Amino acid sequence: MEIDYPKGLTFEKVWAALMEDRESQRQGFKELRESQRETDRQLKETDRKMKEAERLVMETSRQMGLLNNRFGEMVEHLVAPSIVEKFNELGFNFHKYGSNVRLKKPGTKENMAEIDILLENSDTVIAVEVKTKATQKDVKEHAKRMQILRQNADLNKDKRRHHGAIAVAILYDSLRSFILKNGFYLIEQTGDTVCINIPEGFSPKEW
Repeated sequence: MEIDYPKGLTFEKVWAALMEDRESQRQGFKELRESQRETDRQLKETDRKMKEAERLVMETSRQMGLLNNRFGEMVEHLVAPSIVEKFNELGFNFHKYGSNVRLKKPGTKENMAEIDILLENSDTVIAVEVKTKATQKDVKEHAKRMQILRQNADLNKDKRRHHGAIAVAILYDSLRSFILKNGFYLIEQTGDTVCINIPEGFSPKEW
């Protein structure tokens, strides 16, 4: 069978076309290898960044732990005595206080609640939550904490009155009203000391 090749087609032209196609394939393989190397480099860089981010998270957690410990020490040695003094000036005569008090679920090591400062006398207990800044959520969380404290007192046949207080260094007027409306004593920073804000008509909630 005789094949009708295109006119003008020569061996040289066919060979040149084959060489051009082979060079094109080589170039394609080269670009593919370079692309794979770049992908590998990017994956290694991503892995490095992820490991660095993980390291930073762990370091931040460690620093936060140290900060919390120091905050607890500050509450115990600086804030708590001032608050006890101010309440005693109002006639409470608290003879006992503790900081970072943890309430355990009966029969377990599980924490039910943690109280920043717990003031006590023979007939009254006041649980104080200490915040640099506070939100309405913090106020609601302290109300839940007071419920747990009351339940724990009932389990131990503790009939004393339980009140809540919130000590805040930075406070907005709207939150001040919210704290008082929810029946909490409000403790505010004034210069180097604290004061207990008890407006006319305020009635502390009893738990």
